[in-house]
Amino acid sequence: MSQQETEQDRRSPEFTDDTTDAEARELAHRERGTVRPITVVGNPVLHTPCREVTEFGEDLARLVDDMFASQRAAEGVGLAANQIGVDLRVFVYDCPDDAGVRHVGHVVNPVLDELPAGRRVLDDSPEGCLSVPGAYMELARPDYAVVRGKDLHGNDVAVEGTGFFARCLQHETDHLYGRLYIDRLSKRERKDVLAQMAESTPKYETVPND
Repeated sequence: MSQQETEQDRRSPEFTDDTTDAEARELAHRERGTVRPITVVGNPVLHTPCREVTEFGEDLARLVDDMFASQRAAEGVGLAANQIGVDLRVFVYDCPDDAGVRHVGHVVNPVLDELPAGRRVLDDSPEGCLSVPGAYMELARPDYAVVRGKDLHGNDVAVEGTGFFARCLQHETDHLYGRLYIDRLSKRERKDVLAQMAESTPKYETVPND
Protein backbone atom coordinates (compact mmCIF):
# COMPACT_ATOMS: atom_id res chain seq x y z
CA MET A 1 0.00 0.00 0.00
CA SER A 2 1.36 3.41 -0.93
CA GLN A 3 1.95 6.19 1.60
CA GLN A 4 -0.75 8.24 -0.13
CA GLU A 5 -3.30 5.44 0.21
CA THR A 6 -2.50 5.15 3.91
CA GLU A 7 -3.09 8.89 4.34
CA GLN A 8 -6.42 8.70 2.53
CA ASP A 9 -7.57 5.80 4.68
CA ARG A 10 -6.69 7.75 7.82
CA ARG A 11 -8.46 10.95 6.82
CA SER A 12 -11.98 11.53 8.10
CA PRO A 13 -14.68 11.74 5.39
CA GLU A 14 -15.37 15.21 6.84
CA PHE A 15 -12.30 16.50 5.02
CA THR A 16 -11.82 17.23 1.33
CA ASP A 17 -9.67 14.76 -0.61
CA ASP A 18 -6.84 16.97 -1.89
CA THR A 19 -4.29 14.19 -2.52
CA THR A 20 -5.86 12.12 -5.32
CA ASP A 21 -4.54 13.14 -8.78
CA ALA A 22 -2.65 16.01 -7.12
CA GLU A 23 -0.05 16.29 -9.89
CA ALA A 24 -2.60 16.28 -12.72
CA ARG A 25 -4.85 18.82 -11.03
CA GLU A 26 -1.99 21.22 -10.31
CA LEU A 27 -0.70 20.89 -13.89
CA ALA A 28 -4.15 21.59 -15.36
CA HIS A 29 -4.52 24.77 -13.32
CA ARG A 30 -1.11 26.20 -14.13
CA GLU A 31 -1.28 25.32 -17.83
CA ARG A 32 -4.44 27.44 -18.06
CA GLY A 33 -2.96 30.20 -15.90
CA THR A 34 -0.70 33.18 -16.48
CA VAL A 35 2.26 33.87 -14.22
CA ARG A 36 1.96 37.17 -12.36
CA PRO A 37 4.65 38.99 -10.36
CA ILE A 38 4.66 38.64 -6.57
CA THR A 39 3.91 41.61 -4.32
CA VAL A 40 6.41 42.12 -1.49
CA VAL A 41 6.28 43.49 2.04
CA GLY A 42 5.46 47.19 1.99
CA ASN A 43 2.84 46.90 -0.74
CA PRO A 44 -0.47 48.13 0.76
CA VAL A 45 -2.46 45.18 -0.62
CA LEU A 46 -0.54 42.84 1.70
CA HIS A 47 -1.42 44.86 4.80
CA THR A 48 -5.18 45.23 4.25
CA PRO A 49 -7.82 42.56 4.96
CA CYS A 50 -9.08 41.04 1.70
CA ARG A 51 -12.67 41.17 0.49
CA GLU A 52 -14.96 38.15 0.76
CA VAL A 53 -15.64 36.41 -2.54
CA THR A 54 -19.32 36.67 -3.48
CA GLU A 55 -19.22 35.70 -7.18
CA PHE A 56 -18.22 32.19 -8.23
CA GLY A 57 -17.65 32.27 -11.97
CA GLU A 58 -15.11 32.54 -14.75
CA ASP A 59 -13.17 35.41 -13.18
CA LEU A 60 -12.60 33.42 -9.99
CA ALA A 61 -11.60 30.31 -11.94
CA ARG A 62 -9.12 32.38 -13.96
CA LEU A 63 -7.68 33.85 -10.76
CA VAL A 64 -7.15 30.39 -9.26
CA ASP A 65 -5.39 29.23 -12.45
CA ASP A 66 -3.13 32.30 -12.40
CA MET A 67 -2.33 31.71 -8.74
CA PHE A 68 -1.24 28.13 -9.41
CA ALA A 69 0.93 29.29 -12.33
CA SER A 70 2.47 32.06 -10.22
CA GLN A 71 3.04 29.76 -7.25
CA ARG A 72 4.93 27.25 -9.39
CA ALA A 73 7.01 29.95 -11.10
CA ALA A 74 8.08 31.25 -7.67
CA GLU A 75 8.67 27.70 -6.34
CA GLY A 76 6.22 28.23 -3.47
CA VAL A 77 3.99 25.81 -1.58
CA GLY A 78 1.15 28.27 -0.98
CA LEU A 79 -0.03 31.57 -2.41
CA ALA A 80 -2.72 34.04 -1.35
CA ALA A 81 -4.53 36.25 -3.87
CA ASN A 82 -3.13 39.50 -2.45
CA GLN A 83 0.36 38.18 -3.16
CA ILE A 84 -0.41 38.78 -6.83
CA GLY A 85 -2.18 42.05 -6.08
CA VAL A 86 -5.80 40.84 -5.86
CA ASP A 87 -7.64 41.72 -2.64
CA LEU A 88 -9.92 38.67 -2.53
CA ARG A 89 -10.09 35.94 0.11
CA VAL A 90 -8.57 33.07 -1.89
CA PHE A 91 -5.46 30.95 -1.48
CA VAL A 92 -3.98 27.97 -3.32
CA TYR A 93 -1.53 25.36 -2.09
CA ASP A 94 0.73 22.57 -3.33
CA CYS A 95 2.31 21.35 -0.13
CA PRO A 96 3.49 18.12 1.51
CA ASP A 97 2.43 17.07 4.98
CA ASP A 98 4.64 15.43 7.61
CA ALA A 99 4.25 12.03 5.94
CA GLY A 100 5.47 13.46 2.62
CA VAL A 101 2.02 13.24 1.02
CA ARG A 102 1.37 15.97 -1.56
CA HIS A 103 -1.74 18.11 -1.04
CA VAL A 104 -3.04 20.33 -3.87
CA GLY A 105 -6.06 22.58 -3.66
CA HIS A 106 -7.55 26.00 -3.11
CA VAL A 107 -9.82 27.59 -0.51
CA VAL A 108 -12.15 30.55 -1.00
CA ASN A 109 -13.21 32.60 2.04
CA PRO A 110 -11.17 30.41 4.42
CA VAL A 111 -11.73 30.29 8.18
CA LEU A 112 -9.44 28.39 10.55
CA ASP A 113 -11.02 26.18 13.18
CA GLU A 114 -10.34 27.07 16.80
CA LEU A 115 -8.34 24.14 18.14
CA PRO A 116 -9.13 22.50 21.47
CA ALA A 117 -6.32 22.82 24.01
CA GLY A 118 -5.32 19.20 23.50
CA ARG A 119 -4.57 19.77 19.80
CA ARG A 120 -2.50 22.94 20.30
CA VAL A 121 0.99 21.45 20.11
CA LEU A 122 3.35 24.18 18.94
CA ASP A 123 6.02 23.71 16.31
CA ASP A 124 8.70 26.42 16.09
CA SER A 125 10.16 25.49 12.69
CA PRO A 126 11.53 28.16 10.32
CA GLU A 127 9.00 29.98 8.16
CA GLY A 128 9.42 31.93 4.94
CA CYS A 129 7.20 33.83 2.52
CA LEU A 130 7.26 34.61 -1.19
CA SER A 131 6.39 38.21 -0.26
CA VAL A 132 9.48 38.40 1.99
CA PRO A 133 11.93 36.77 -0.46
CA GLY A 134 15.15 35.22 0.74
CA ALA A 135 14.35 35.42 4.46
CA TYR A 136 13.43 32.87 7.13
CA MET A 137 12.75 32.91 10.85
CA GLU A 138 11.50 30.42 13.44
CA LEU A 139 7.86 30.98 14.36
CA ALA A 140 5.75 28.89 16.73
CA ARG A 141 2.47 27.68 15.23
CA PRO A 142 0.17 24.74 16.03
CA ASP A 143 1.32 21.59 14.21
CA TYR A 144 -2.28 20.78 13.25
CA ALA A 145 -4.81 22.97 11.42
CA VAL A 146 -8.25 22.74 9.85
CA VAL A 147 -9.47 25.39 7.42
CA ARG A 148 -13.00 25.57 6.02
CA GLY A 149 -14.39 27.56 3.12
CA LYS A 150 -15.59 27.14 -0.46
CA ASP A 151 -14.10 25.93 -3.73
CA LEU A 152 -14.23 27.97 -6.94
CA HIS A 153 -17.69 26.55 -7.68
CA GLY A 154 -19.10 27.58 -4.29
CA ASN A 155 -19.04 24.08 -2.79
CA ASP A 156 -18.03 23.58 0.84
CA VAL A 157 -14.48 22.39 1.52
CA ALA A 158 -12.67 21.44 4.72
CA VAL A 159 -8.90 20.90 4.65
CA GLU A 160 -6.90 19.19 7.39
CA GLY A 161 -3.14 19.66 7.72
CA THR A 162 -0.29 18.49 9.93
CA GLY A 163 3.24 19.80 10.41
CA PHE A 164 4.54 21.83 7.47
CA PHE A 165 1.16 21.65 5.71
CA ALA A 166 -0.60 22.94 8.84
CA ARG A 167 1.85 25.85 8.87
CA CYS A 168 1.04 26.55 5.21
CA LEU A 169 -2.72 26.66 5.86
CA GLN A 170 -2.28 29.07 8.77
CA HIS A 171 0.24 31.23 6.88
CA GLU A 172 -1.99 31.65 3.81
CA THR A 173 -5.11 32.36 5.87
CA ASP A 174 -3.13 35.04 7.74
CA HIS A 175 -2.34 36.72 4.40
CA LEU A 176 -6.03 37.21 3.69
CA TYR A 177 -6.44 39.12 6.95
CA GLY A 178 -3.62 41.45 5.90
CA ARG A 179 -1.03 39.75 8.14
CA LEU A 180 2.44 38.59 7.14
CA TYR A 181 4.31 36.05 9.23
CA ILE A 182 6.80 38.76 10.18
CA ASP A 183 3.94 40.59 11.93
CA ARG A 184 3.98 37.75 14.48
CA LEU A 185 7.70 38.18 15.23
CA SER A 186 9.42 40.31 17.83
CA LYS A 187 10.86 43.65 16.69
CA ARG A 188 14.37 42.20 16.73
CA GLU A 189 13.35 39.14 14.70
CA ARG A 190 11.42 41.28 12.21
CA LYS A 191 14.46 43.52 11.75
CA ASP A 192 16.61 40.43 11.15
CA VAL A 193 14.18 39.09 8.52
CA LEU A 194 14.03 42.40 6.64
CA ALA A 195 17.83 42.55 6.67
CA GLN A 196 17.95 39.05 5.16
CA MET A 197 15.51 40.17 2.47
CA ALA A 198 17.54 43.30 1.68
CA GLU A 199 20.66 41.20 1.17
CA SER A 200 19.03 38.71 -1.21
CA THR A 201 17.88 38.83 -4.82
CA PRO A 202 14.49 37.25 -5.56
CA LYS A 203 14.56 34.30 -7.96
CA TYR A 204 11.18 35.33 -9.38
CA GLU A 205 9.56 38.50 -10.67
CA THR A 206 8.29 40.86 -7.98
CA VAL A 207 6.28 44.08 -7.97
CA PRO A 208 8.55 46.96 -6.94
CA ASN A 209 7.18 49.14 -4.14
CA ASP A 210 6.98 52.85 -5.00
